[in-house]
Amino acid sequence: GARAPRRALDSGRHRLPRAAVTLLAPVPEPSKVICVGLNYRDHCAEQGAAVPREPVIFSKFPSAIAGPYADIEHPAESNELDWEAELAFVIGRKGKRVPEEAAMEHVAGYAVANDVSARDWQMRRNGRQWLLGKTFDTFCPLGPALVTTDEVADVHNLRIRCRLNGELVQSSNTRELVFGVPQLVAWVSRY
Repeated sequence: GARAPRRALDSGRHRLPRAAVTLLAPVPEPSKVICVGLNYRDHCAEQGAAVPREPVIFSKFPSAIAGPYADIEHPAESNELDWEAELAFVIGRKGKRVPEEAAMEHVAGYAVANDVSARDWQMRRNGRQWLLGKTFDTFCPLGPALVTTDEVADVHNLRIRCRLNGELVQSSNTRELVFGVPQLVAWVSRY
């Protein structure tokens, strides 16, 4: 039953040293990876971009998903890699035209994601379409865990930080989201 995992942990016999395991993405092969651009007010201000009036949707291919500590491949085609720490939410229940008030019933949980971008391809090449700049293999490290919704008191008040080689390079909070999780689930489920 539900006590078996706790008993296994408490026994100490079923533990491996962290160095002995490779953590994979908690959702290794999603059918879709739907992303939202310019969805933090502070990021819009930092970029000098207007706050969007409706969600800016783009996608990544499932092959962009990588484990949380996996190497990010630097494609020879790009000279301008960039990163953004993101809140990811995982849909656990299918739905179409989900009303905003029922949206959270479809969310299984949350994870940390890194939205890696080839800014040269996103901003100047290929007609400024975002797809190629966002979706090279390994451009979406995910995890290390999927945290269920019941474990998060307020998804709209979580710190989002990124460190690069030990240096803090991004610090925000999900209260800066332009469109919250229920709004996004409802919006995306229309398409």
